[in-house]
Amino acid sequence: MKDKNWIIPAFAVSFLAVGLPYWLIPYNRVNLPDALIAPELLVVCIAALLLRVFQAAPFWRTTAFIGAAVPAAVLARVIVEGLLDPTSHNLWPLEIIIAAFLGFVCALAGAIAGSLAAGFKT
Repeated sequence: MKDKNWIIPAFAVSFLAVGLPYWLIPYNRVNLPDALIAPELLVVCIAALLLRVFQAAPFWRTTAFIGAAVPAAVLARVIVEGLLDPTSHNLWPLEIIIAAFLGFVCALAGAIAGSLAAGFKT
């Protein structure tokens, strides 16, 4: 299971799991970080955990790539809504920072748990 290509599908699953429910929230009801703190973040943790348990990617690569799925989902919304209405998301850098923190923490927790389960093998 040392195939490095598992990190890309894990990123995609995490991106869609967090993004789809987030994208469906109307713009006037989005409040970060509340809109992102949902059970879907468990997918980010589980994806990182599985990558580490099966040693499909190194610890920090797993944490960085899988954690980046959350701010990528937020950035996708910022880009689409920014093109439709340039006055929306005027605080988008803060949105990305909040999402990056949440994504990193969830991926880090999953990567630590997966590394412990795998016995810290590299």
